[in-house]
Amino acid sequence: MARLAQTAGLTDVQEEIISTVRTFVDKEIIPHATALEHADAYPQDIVDGMKEMGLFGLTIPEEYGGLGESLLTYALVVEQIARGWMSVSGVINTHFIVAYMLMHHGTEEQKQKYLPKMALGETRGAFSMSEPDLGSDVAAIKTRAKQDGDDYVIDGAKMWLTNGGSSNLIALLVKTDLGQPKPYQNLTTFLVEKPSGFGEVVPGLTIPGKIDKMGYKGVDTTEAVFDGFRIPGSQILGGEAGKGFSHMMDGVEVGRVNVAARACGISIRAFELAVEYAQQRATFGKPIAEHQAIAFKLAEMGTKVEAAHLMMVNAARLKDRGERNDVEAGMAKLLASEYCAEVTQEAFRIHGGYGYSKEYEIERLMREAPFLLIGEGTSEIQKTIISRGLLKEYRSR
Repeated sequence: MARLAQTAGLTDVQEEIISTVRTFVDKEIIPHATALEHADAYPQDIVDGMKEMGLFGLTIPEEYGGLGESLLTYALVVEQIARGWMSVSGVINTHFIVAYMLMHHGTEEQKQKYLPKMALGETRGAFSMSEPDLGSDVAAIKTRAKQDGDDYVIDGAKMWLTNGGSSNLIALLVKTDLGQPKPYQNLTTFLVEKPSGFGEVVPGLTIPGKIDKMGYKGVDTTEAVFDGFRIPGSQILGGEAGKGFSHMMDGVEVGRVNVAARACGISIRAFELAVEYAQQRATFGKPIAEHQAIAFKLAEMGTKVEAAHLMMVNAARLKDRGERNDVEAGMAKLLASEYCAEVTQEAFRIHGGYGYSKEYEIERLMREAPFLLIGEGTSEIQKTIISRGLLKEYRSR
C-alpha cells in the first residue's frame, strides 16, 4: 500500500523480506486465491513457494537452520500473506506456534531433533488445545494421558486442529494425573509425531477428515481422536509434566499477535478493493468515491486499518523485547478482528450487488473475516484478559 499500514524503524533485512513476500503475494497468491478457495483446494504450489523463501523457518534461530527473525518480522509477513489469502497464513501459523514453543520451552535434544526440519518445512507443526465440549475453558480439558512405565497412554478427542491432516508434529495439551490442587497444574504438552493424512494415521490416533467450514477453505481443519495412543515420556515438551498450561498460553500470546496480523491483512485487502471499485463505479454522473457517503466510509475504513496495524506492531515489539504482552496482544487481537469485520462489510456494501457475487473477491473476504472474531480466543475472552490485566495494574489503593 502507498500510505496505510507502514511500519517505522524496520531494518534493511526486514524491509527486503516484506517486499519479497508482498511481490510473491501479488504474483502467486492473489491471482489464484479465489479459484482455490472456491474449490477448497490445498494450495500446494503456494506452500512450496513459501518453503523456497524460507518462511517456515523465519523465526527459527540460525543455529537450527532458520532465518532467526523476530516476531514483528513474522507478523508483518503474515499480514501480507493474509492480504492475499488468509488460508495460506493459516498453513504457517500453527507451525510457527509449535516452533516458538520448542525454541522457548523444549529441551536441547528436542530442539535439535525438530527445529532444523521445521525450518525447511519438512516437519510441519499443528497446535491442539481445544476439545468438542471445551470452548474457552482450557483448564477443563478431558483428554487424558495416564503413565504406564516410561510411556503414557492418551485417550480423548481434540477439535479444531488447523493443519491436522497435513502436519506431522502436533503440540498436544492433555490432562495428567499429578495430584496438583489447581486443574491447570495438571496439564502437560506432548509432542506427537504422526504421518500426514487422514484416517487412523498411527495406532491409536485417528484424524477423521476435514471439517467443512463457511470460510478459511483450502487449509485443513480437523478433529483428532486418541484411543489408547502410546507415547514415550521423552516426548513431553521440556521434559517436565504439569507445565503444559504455561507453555500453551505463551504460544497463544504470539498466536494472538498472528491473528491480529491476519485481520490487518484482510482489512488492507478489503480497503484496496473498495477504494479501487469506488473510483471506477459511477452513479449520478460521477464516481461513487466523490459522493460524500462513500468518501466518509473510505475515511473510516482507512483509519481502522491504520489503528489496527499500529496496535499489532506494538504487541509484537513488546514480545520481542521480552516484556509481557498479554494485555497488548489481547487488545490488538480484539481491535484488529472487530475492525476487520467492519472494514470488510463496508467494502462489501460499497460493491453493492456485485459484492454478493462469487466473481468478486470481496465475497470471499466476507466469509473469512468472521473466523478472526473467534480464532485464538473470542472477543469476549480478549476483554476478560484485558480487564483482568488492567484491574491488576490499576488496583485501587
